[in-house]
Amino acid sequence: MTVKKKSRIQARNEEIILKAARTVFSSHGYKAATMEKIAELSDMSQPNLHHYFKTKADLYSHVLNQTIDTWIDPLSTFNKDGDPREEIGRYIAAKLELSRQSPEASRMFTHEILDGATFLDPSLKGKIESVVTRFSEAITAWTLAGKIREVDPRHLLLMLWATTQHYADFATQVKMVMGVSRLTKADFEAASKSICDIVFAGILVTDIGSDRTTPC
Repeated sequence: MTVKKKSRIQARNEEIILKAARTVFSSHGYKAATMEKIAELSDMSQPNLHHYFKTKADLYSHVLNQTIDTWIDPLSTFNKDGDPREEIGRYIAAKLELSRQSPEASRMFTHEILDGATFLDPSLKGKIESVVTRFSEAITAWTLAGKIREVDPRHLLLMLWATTQHYADFATQVKMVMGVSRLTKADFEAASKSICDIVFAGILVTDIGSDRTTPC
């Protein structure tokens, strides 16, 4: 079956819709979001919006799929044969950069989980399970090699997710605690270094406090 190529205008309009949808879904969640709000933010009529996405569920599923791909991508290259300090440090830095550049993606995923993950179909759950397995295998390999202390990989990953995504999901709270009106790139870099220092002090067996250059 031949898939008809999108015109430049169609591709542009679809991207406008997806951007607006991310904003609305991340702010209101699926249940409270409306196609009317998305059409308004896209600066187009509802009939025109429905020409691209027939239902709210279709649009939400499309954006959610994109969001999950974005969030799990940093783990897709996690290398169990690499150095734990470098691999975990790179991951923390990447997740914080996503929180800085794409906070709406994190908030949308958070809304989905709070709503019971009703739109996480088997394929999306499979993507998450795949990266969790990849991370767990690396942590187990480093533990057996004596490079890190024995920890439950799943709890470690959940802790990293909670810490790094907090800067997106609870940005207002972070700004209050930090006493700033906005979070700069330097603030995220400082957060990355602090998180790395705390994590590595807790799990590394050797090389704690060395002068080695890391991604953090």
